[in-house]
Amino acid sequence: MLVALSMGFACGLPLLLTISVLQAWMKESGVDLTMIGMMALVGLPYTLKFIWAPVLDRFTLPFLGRRRGWLLVAQIALLFSISGLGFTDPGKNPWMVAFAAFLVTFFSASQDIVVDAYRREDLPDEELGLGSSLYINGYRMGMLLASGGGLIMSDHMPFSTVYQIMALCLLPGIATTLLAPEPKIYTETPKTLKEAVFEPLLEYFSRQGSLWILAFILFYKIGDTMASTMTTPFYLEIGFSKTQIGTVVKLFGFWATIAGSLAGGVIMLRLKINRSLWVFGFLQAISTACFAILARIGSSVPALASVIAFENFSSGMGTAAYVAFMASITNKKFTATQYALLSSLMGVPRVIAAAPTGFLAKNLGWESFFIACTLIATPGMLLLLKFAPWHPKGTEFAI
Repeated sequence: MLVALSMGFACGLPLLLTISVLQAWMKESGVDLTMIGMMALVGLPYTLKFIWAPVLDRFTLPFLGRRRGWLLVAQIALLFSISGLGFTDPGKNPWMVAFAAFLVTFFSASQDIVVDAYRREDLPDEELGLGSSLYINGYRMGMLLASGGGLIMSDHMPFSTVYQIMALCLLPGIATTLLAPEPKIYTETPKTLKEAVFEPLLEYFSRQGSLWILAFILFYKIGDTMASTMTTPFYLEIGFSKTQIGTVVKLFGFWATIAGSLAGGVIMLRLKINRSLWVFGFLQAISTACFAILARIGSSVPALASVIAFENFSSGMGTAAYVAFMASITNKKFTATQYALLSSLMGVPRVIAAAPTGFLAKNLGWESFFIACTLIATPGMLLLLKFAPWHPKGTEFAI
């Protein structure tokens, strides 16, 4: 569990160093807004990581084992690429910044591939829920240190120094890789690259209900995602100040999410993944509906704090079950490839579902918009009837 927490921290740290922190550095350096917006493209490795995941499944390096060998290489390369990004100059050479940031996202995505595979192979199925929740908490702590800590430090020191400090913050993750045991695998590993590329897909789609599961991954959190996309404009429009939003939504909400994912992990030990998906999904939908109540109440800090506490807590539980479910359905022979494919698919709603939210909010009004987001969660819940019934026959997920 401590390994899951530490590896989550190492995976969460690099993410915002190429988004919010880098955007602040480029803005301060006078870079054109168009160029700053285009920098979002350096994040493509996070959505395309399934392309090179088969290589990490197929080949084993001659040190530390199949997973830890690749993990050590990715982490050392990530440390040097973050450090290298700190030595660039956004004002004079933004293209060099883009190249360095792309290296950071590539090695960060590679680290994600191996850590996800390691967690699936290292933990027994009954512990995947709690292990996933600790991984998510570590991930969020890494993001908080990088974004909040990085921006605060940049007020007192150059951005170049901030990036060197952030690079050194990866050392605990490297130490974890060196000290953690290599997972024991009792199935054969792919013997050819062709087998590593095609066998994971053939094996997955040969299962009964495989397409229903893909649809579930797309729809389970779609209502929650759509609602969260428009929350900042919503808070501002109904009268909250930016300070109130920052304090209640960001800081208070962060700890509510941490508590929710921890609680979700513990509850999954008792309820198992099937029933947890039902309970947490229902709570997610109810928490989205609470924003419609807030729209009617208006600018009330106690009401905002209550809604944020419930929404982030239930979202934390839902995400823990969601991630544990995806891990549970991967075949240990192709863990890296199958999990990379599923987690890439998980990000699709975040992009596609976010697009029409402004139009919907504008034309429906805030109260009706959040009610619509609540109802949109229904298909994802109904899909559970196909492959994760409340009273399963036999084992939960036949792999």
